[in-house]
Amino acid sequence: MEKKAIVVLVDGMRPDGILQCGDSFLSDLAAESTASFSAQTVFPSVTLPCHTSLFFGVQPQRHGILTNDWHPMVRPFDSLGDLVARYFKKAAMFYNWEQLRDLNRPGSLARSCFTEVPANHQKAMESEHTLTDWTVDYIRQESPDFLFLYLGYTDIAGHQYGWMTEPYLQAIANASQCIRRIKEMLPQEYSLIVTADHGGHDQNHGTECPEDMTIPMIFWGEPFQAGVQAQGLTILDIAPTVASLLELHPLTEWEGKTLLR
Repeated sequence: MEKKAIVVLVDGMRPDGILQCGDSFLSDLAAESTASFSAQTVFPSVTLPCHTSLFFGVQPQRHGILTNDWHPMVRPFDSLGDLVARYFKKAAMFYNWEQLRDLNRPGSLARSCFTEVPANHQKAMESEHTLTDWTVDYIRQESPDFLFLYLGYTDIAGHQYGWMTEPYLQAIANASQCIRRIKEMLPQEYSLIVTADHGGHDQNHGTECPEDMTIPMIFWGEPFQAGVQAQGLTILDIAPTVASLLELHPLTEWEGKTLLR
């Protein structure tokens, strides 16, 4: 049976937010997984640089994206989605922040689904369940080899209300419920990876302070040991780990390590 992977990224989700959000699912999932609540992102701890590092497996100083504005690399190489497609496997991305559209080359994704986040707090959380509905339907109908789901409202709530405020914690709890729905329907061949791009403090992020740089990383599924608290993880480890799951040759440019041996 070929292994497959779902990566869910909750923008701006701090590990202590998981513990304080009032929904225990992600904490329980971490206990069943190889996980870390002290993993590190890259600097600058800003959404597009962090996502580019996740997909391309290198530090921002290598890929050149230092703000939320995209520009092509001087010396380009494949992203994770490009690599999946190069091996004739099916990759897809569902997201609600449009700037992520350039992370993979045109034609690499079998499905790319974008929706905007409503301004209203409650409607924004409902819209993430709608995006999850579409994700679940696609997994059931198309069985992709690699799917990336981005839930961005947590970051918006952090900027609007402040990190660790009640609305921010509600947004994490809402994302946790979305992830629960995905996990409960996954066929046996799938592994689930849950992470964040960065944390945040007050109403901002982007610095090297621990609140901005520390992220959760949860690796659940048959290939991963349950109940393991992993040390020394970074966001750069996700691409090599997904490649290992899908039995793809890692790119020589990647700076991270796979969690699978």
